[in-house]
Amino acid sequence: MSTERRRALIGVNAGIFLAHIGNFIWFPVLVASLGGTDSGFWAGVVMCMTYVGRLAATFFYEGVAARIGIRGAVFAGTAMEAVALFLMGFGDGVLVYSALAFFIGLGSGTAFPGLKNILVSYPDDERPKAFSTFQMSAQVGLFGGALAGGLLADVNLRTLFSVVFAIFIGFCLASSAFIPRDGFGEPPSAGATRPALVSTAVFKGIEVRGATRYFLLSAVFWFLSIGFMVGIPLHMKEYASGWAPSSPFWITGLTVLVLQYPLFKFLIKHLRPGAVMALGLAGMTVAFTAFGAGRTAPWVIVGCLTVVLGEILFVPSFDIWVARKVLADRLAKAMGAMHFFRSAGNMVGSLLAGALFDLALSWDVPGANWYIAAVIAAGCAFICLLSKDESVNEEPAAAAEEEEERAEAAA
Repeated sequence: MSTERRRALIGVNAGIFLAHIGNFIWFPVLVASLGGTDSGFWAGVVMCMTYVGRLAATFFYEGVAARIGIRGAVFAGTAMEAVALFLMGFGDGVLVYSALAFFIGLGSGTAFPGLKNILVSYPDDERPKAFSTFQMSAQVGLFGGALAGGLLADVNLRTLFSVVFAIFIGFCLASSAFIPRDGFGEPPSAGATRPALVSTAVFKGIEVRGATRYFLLSAVFWFLSIGFMVGIPLHMKEYASGWAPSSPFWITGLTVLVLQYPLFKFLIKHLRPGAVMALGLAGMTVAFTAFGAGRTAPWVIVGCLTVVLGEILFVPSFDIWVARKVLADRLAKAMGAMHFFRSAGNMVGSLLAGALFDLALSWDVPGANWYIAAVIAAGCAFICLLSKDESVNEEPAAAAEEEEERAEAAA
């Protein structure tokens, strides 16, 4: 790896590390706070607005990057996110928080694709290492942010968001100082037409023949995943108030760090992707049942140790699954569709997680929200078991070899 690409990788990894630290400091605390002062539904609305902002960014990211470069897009997006987070500390009321959350998501949706674009522009033989270090930096940041969030759980929101603002300024400077203006791809030709500033081309990629139903499954997975992230701080506030709202993420972050690579690598070599995905969803089913049945801190620990199987096993297996299901000339379109369905699942999941938590309390059926999630996860696991994994792109032997390479890169 050249010195310039190594330098850029340091900046990208530092940026995603700091971003995850900052995010896992503020969002569990804010969700728990809103759940206590307003309701779970309104806490979900605020988190949903971050995903509305991220989805909105997909309409103009390409146009912005074409005008100010990838580095400029990362800087502008991160700066917007930092300012919105700082103002969160001085805001009051769900309406203000929701508006600021939109700009947090808008900034994130502008900066994050820029970081991924840098990695995609690396040569093929360097790309797996680049993505694996990127994923590791994100997980270490998640764990560190959850720990820091526990230490800051009792401070006022103005102090909390001031700390997060400083972290995001560090993200802004670290990323933009090290990465090249336009990545390492081919520079645009002098006569090339710049893309429009705002484009709705994302809608053209939603329908991918033969794979859309799988993307719907992905949307349901992200619905469940964000349901855990929004629901568990509300759960801790109600049933385990002696613990910091971010404490479950200490467990999930550390578990993913330890198990991600060895567990996924072992299973993907012995089972087909659909079966590995089913195991991940089965782990989520067990976790949601534990949250609902036990509710107390020990049961939260049990649930957190198993809910991470979804992220460890489902996410990389789904990437492999899609790569085998979708024809090679449709993969670029498929990547856009994956982002759309992920955003849709996150938006709906954020809203319903809070609403279902409120309903469980009003029905006087503690844990009902988790039981509903467990039934959905079990149904998805069953669908994955029934799936077929034949490749449409390659001969079986070549497909198996490619699958192993993708597995190692995803892990």
